[in-house]
Amino acid sequence: MKILDYLKKPVVAAVLAGVGGIVLGLIWGWVIQPVKWKDASPSLLNTASQETYLRMAIDSFGVNGDPQLASQRYQELGSAGPALLKTIQTNPGKQNPVTIMSFSNLVQPVSDISTPTPSGTSETPSTSKLVSYGIIVFAILAVGVVGFALFRLLGPRLFGRRSGEATPVQQAHRLSKQVELTDYASRGEEPPIAQFVTTYVLGDDLFDDSFGIDSPSGEFLGECGVGISETIGVGDPKKVTAFEVWLFDKNDIQTVTKVLMSSHAYNDVATYQRLEAKGEPILVEAGKRVVLETATLQLVASVSDVEYGQGALPDSSYFERLTLELAVWPKALASE
Repeated sequence: MKILDYLKKPVVAAVLAGVGGIVLGLIWGWVIQPVKWKDASPSLLNTASQETYLRMAIDSFGVNGDPQLASQRYQELGSAGPALLKTIQTNPGKQNPVTIMSFSNLVQPVSDISTPTPSGTSETPSTSKLVSYGIIVFAILAVGVVGFALFRLLGPRLFGRRSGEATPVQQAHRLSKQVELTDYASRGEEPPIAQFVTTYVLGDDLFDDSFGIDSPSGEFLGECGVGISETIGVGDPKKVTAFEVWLFDKNDIQTVTKVLMSSHAYNDVATYQRLEAKGEPILVEAGKRVVLETATLQLVASVSDVEYGQGALPDSSYFERLTLELAVWPKALASE
């Protein structure tokens, strides 16, 4: 099966969309349109800018002598204030030492609340940095989790369980190619406008094949497909006990579905009644033909090959392999 075929699977598409969304989000948020801080408090500045801010606050206090404003500006530095004030006291530069001392005496009750670092400089990360680090760590973890889930889902399908071993999808693709399509013309019947073969092999837990239906002129008429309807038991790989065959007609208001059931599921009353809500229950038998009809289309699903799995579960309860041939006609040309 080609890589593009995997993209049609809902689970695969969802996982890839999640990974793509995370990657694009990181690129957009960190490269194209990074966060720009506006009206941030001095506590979010880097250390050098915080020291510059405090020196300006001290100079301002030396001019206006407003103790309330000085205290407010100092408190806006948060826990970085004591260490920054200590640095300025030790290295006053061109500032007036008397003004520095007066400012320090004013805010001393506030500075007593916080303990300066031994080095006399503040290395406490700002809130913005902590948020940024948190986002990066979260993004890495998210990508890792999604990547692991993707590998668990697709690894065995794409690469096989052991080196050199064909995956269930590869086995199914090979078996489908070996099926000789029914020659309806040689049987005196109108040939179908579309004819497909699909095969399920045990281990393909994401089995869900769909095909587009076009008229001879290329007009889109609808879609058809086969997917897993019900499993039995626990553990990997999934043990499929029923499949859904469906037909969508662009000219009809609903999709027609029939449920192809194993012998065990068909004869189990509870399972039969539960799956009956999804569509008409059909017992799978080699050579059996199942007909689905919509307003303008008719589909015949023929069981080309079927084999049940062997194990601890009841006999004939899950499929080891199932191959179906799907043939579609316009209603006016539908074969009898």
